[in-house]
Amino acid sequence: MYYYRYGETVFASLLPDLPLETADRPAAGTPGLFLIDRDPVSGRSSFCVSDARQLTARTEDVSWLDPSRMGVPIPALPKRVQHTIDARLLRAVNIRHPRWRDFARLPDKQPSGRRRVNLLAVGDVGGTLLTALKLLGGDCIERIGICDLNQKAVSRWAAEMGQVSWPWDYDALPEVEPVSDEDLFRCDVFLFAATRGVPPVGGGVRDVRMAQFSANRPLVEQYARQARQAGFRGLFIVLSDPVDPLCKAAYLASNQGEDGQWDGLGLRAEQIQGFGLGVMNARAAYYAKQDPRFRSFLTDGRSYGPHGQGLVIANSLTHYDDGLSRELTDLVTTANLRIRELGFKPYVAPAISSGAMQLLLTLRRGWHCSSVAVGDVWFGVRNRLSAAGLEIETASLPAPLFDRLRETQTLLREII
Repeated sequence: MYYYRYGETVFASLLPDLPLETADRPAAGTPGLFLIDRDPVSGRSSFCVSDARQLTARTEDVSWLDPSRMGVPIPALPKRVQHTIDARLLRAVNIRHPRWRDFARLPDKQPSGRRRVNLLAVGDVGGTLLTALKLLGGDCIERIGICDLNQKAVSRWAAEMGQVSWPWDYDALPEVEPVSDEDLFRCDVFLFAATRGVPPVGGGVRDVRMAQFSANRPLVEQYARQARQAGFRGLFIVLSDPVDPLCKAAYLASNQGEDGQWDGLGLRAEQIQGFGLGVMNARAAYYAKQDPRFRSFLTDGRSYGPHGQGLVIANSLTHYDDGLSRELTDLVTTANLRIRELGFKPYVAPAISSGAMQLLLTLRRGWHCSSVAVGDVWFGVRNRLSAAGLEIETASLPAPLFDRLRETQTLLREII
């Protein structure tokens, strides 16, 4: 470990012990550890550093998506630190988190093998998600445990999925089995797909997702507290609507002590992800294929923000057109209503595009669309898991686009 001072802040850096003359490049695949000191409540306790300014900023917010807007100068770092950042091998750990020593240990190597996934609720979304994971997840998922209040539904899905296999290659696909409520957190990934009070088709509710918040919040809080009691260290994935505020509700409930105050003894912010943005991104691509005005989205577009009101679709990062982007955003935001007008619940594309596809990309450590902690809100962004932790994509964002992201941040803050 060595220490150095930047301004009035002292940092401690733990990096591979290399001779100085060879320290200009990090050892291949070897992550480094950098200790930071900031408010532990609002933000991630650890993350993959993609820009040096993330080490000196005092808070996290949407400006982290474009570090030039963070309002802090680029620190003069030792070469070994900067090169480790460039290789995306530097992990920042917040020493003000009460359990920072528990998760600051760097792994000897990347974890290998297939994962155990447990799914809560096999209704419309859960059943479709389960089917897709069974068919597509053989390379990274070993077993899928399913749990539901309806035991007949559990028995049905376990039997149906047990009867899905490739001829003469009977172990190629993940096994599906019932799991008890008490054992839900004996896994690597927990999928929360339970919901209460879905507005009926034709009920006249415009924002169906937010209509479910008051009903689903106590439910996700219940399981977040259960994750705390179980000492869960895996991924806690929220698929139920509205995913973004439900993620924050889960985080706050899991870290609430007996005195009602945040104590940091539950789920860490980076353990919680919301899977809702994937289908919005896919819907934007759907409309971009239909209308040549939006074609740039297919090569240079991005999706940001929540699965619903506040969504931001950018037609292009390099040739951003605010009018086209807002038009495309509106098409994507209301796409689910088109399915409801046909008399159906729009759950197939969300279950597959937001759920199965994003989870598989996550487990394969690929770039994917999900809501992650960006300061005090869960915000949909392009991100990935790396050897150094969760990395959020950064880019040079046009001013009109960045202004939209700040508006969405304000909207999400007002919900909780």
